[in-house]
Amino acid sequence: MSAGAALFWGGFSSASLYLGQALAGSVGRSRRATGLMMGFGAGTMISALAYELVPESSLAAGTGLALAFVAGALVYYVGDRVIDSNGGEERQAIGQPDNEGSGAAMFLGALLDGIPEAFILGLTLALGGSVSVAFLAAIFVSNIPQGLAGTTSLEHAGYSRRKITVMWGALTVTCAFAALLGFVLADNLSGAAPKAEAFAGGAVLMMLADSMMPEAFEHGGRAVGLATVLGFLVAGLLSVAG
Repeated sequence: MSAGAALFWGGFSSASLYLGQALAGSVGRSRRATGLMMGFGAGTMISALAYELVPESSLAAGTGLALAFVAGALVYYVGDRVIDSNGGEERQAIGQPDNEGSGAAMFLGALLDGIPEAFILGLTLALGGSVSVAFLAAIFVSNIPQGLAGTTSLEHAGYSRRKITVMWGALTVTCAFAALLGFVLADNLSGAAPKAEAFAGGAVLMMLADSMMPEAFEHGGRAVGLATVLGFLVAGLLSVAG
């Protein structure tokens, strides 16, 4: 697997933000449907984390990976609090947000959510020698509701559809290079790659628990739990098949 492939798959997995943007005018009107979609996406991501990124065998190897995992969660927590305090807390809100917020902060928040996923994808490409279908699908699916919710929030903040499209494009390119960075890191510092993977995994899990899952349950209701289980199962089956 080449660095070019990491660049391509990093961009491809984030490009589903555009699909979320396209759905903002139709599916976006149904908060329940969007909540269920977010729950499914969260389930796929949890499965990818459990089976591929921080499995029991890795944690048994020592405390280093566990500490890196916790450190990733803490870094995301601090960064998220800073962004939220500057107007980015509504970036995953379904429907019309309670306040207009800051478009720049919302965009930075979306970067904070997307970069760890892309970075992990690059690492797995280098370490595994091929793309993980399960993890690629998990990122792609989870980015759809994020694009939908983010588009709704940015429109409410006064951003035009054209400007939002440009912003998603910038985010997609950034995530492509984040995947490339992960690939290069794993290729040149193989000993540090598992810890870097665990660090990014902690950040992703923190994102799911902090913003994506609460928003999904708020609007999707109890059925979100079933959608999350289904997403976990689908990603798990893809992982086994891959």
